[in-house]
Amino acid sequence: MRTNNANMNYLHLDSDFTPFGTSIDFESFTFSGGEPHIKIKEDVKEAITITHRIQSFNDLGMILLATDALRRMHVQEINLFIPYVPAARQDRVMVSGEPLSIKVYADIINSQNFSKVTIFDPHSEVTSALLNNVEIINNHEYVQRCLQSVQGEFVLISPDGGALKKIYKLSQYLGGIEVIECSKKRDVKTGKLSGFTVYADSLHKKTAIVVDDICDGGGTFLGLGKALQEKDAGEMHLIVSHGIFSKGFDKLKEIYKTIFTTNSFRDVTHENVVQIKI
Repeated sequence: MRTNNANMNYLHLDSDFTPFGTSIDFESFTFSGGEPHIKIKEDVKEAITITHRIQSFNDLGMILLATDALRRMHVQEINLFIPYVPAARQDRVMVSGEPLSIKVYADIINSQNFSKVTIFDPHSEVTSALLNNVEIINNHEYVQRCLQSVQGEFVLISPDGGALKKIYKLSQYLGGIEVIECSKKRDVKTGKLSGFTVYADSLHKKTAIVVDDICDGGGTFLGLGKALQEKDAGEMHLIVSHGIFSKGFDKLKEIYKTIFTTNSFRDVTHENVVQIKI
């Protein structure tokens, strides 16, 4: 994920997230009325890449303000690196009255006419279809690195139908590791999960590696973990690209020996979590 362009500058809007070189000098703050603000202190003429971890509309707003400031400094090539794309899960309108949230975010980003928008392991192909000039970094190398610490014979677990296409490509990259398909039921009105199915008679104590893009509250992985236990799974590990973990780790650690994630959304420090920096 490094750039070989010696003329590239970087603007890391999150001081704790610096995936490339040193950031140009700037200051940012929020006015008492809630408005974000930025002041770039260096004269930038060459190409630049803005990086950020978007956790709120203010974070997106800071990107827009930074882009405007750079345009006014006559910077011609501006790239964006946002590993976690907000609202990527809201890629369908399930019930009347809801927005197509991912399109709202994509339209705002596209309005800035970035030379390139780089994202990491998007939730679905809808995200990449909506974003202009998009470059996708898949999860293959990341998962491979996670698996280096897993011992014994293991299988890859696809949590639901939406993950199947990506996990079979991952399996091919890893040399043809066996994939176990699973499914879940969700009430589209309430969002509640009602059941999990593992399409295998038995896992014969093989280590189960559950791979997915996002872990938010963890309900999917808790329910799936119990279903895998009922199918005689051995040791279980969870690999997610974007760790939100809004409900913590207490329940997850009862099922999964190790939880792997990246710092694409936030920094995590926990005894059961291995975080790999992007």
